[in-house]
Amino acid sequence: MTTAKKTTTRRRETSASKSEPASCLTCKGTGEVSRTVRVGRTQRTVGQQTGLCLACLGSGEAATD
Repeated sequence: MTTAKKTTTRRRETSASKSEPASCLTCKGTGEVSRTVRVGRTQRTVGQQTGLCLACLGSGEAATD
């Protein structure tokens, strides 16, 4: 009776690397968004105002859902 010979091929070990979370698409990872400020009856543009991104709540990371 002959015995089957085992292969000597080495298998690569995969390391559990930490992947970076995806950045938020709305604020592009900064955590802030800009909005145009308009004043007056004709809604004249006077500048921009930054605020907290509501999609990621300022963390800059995309939601997991």
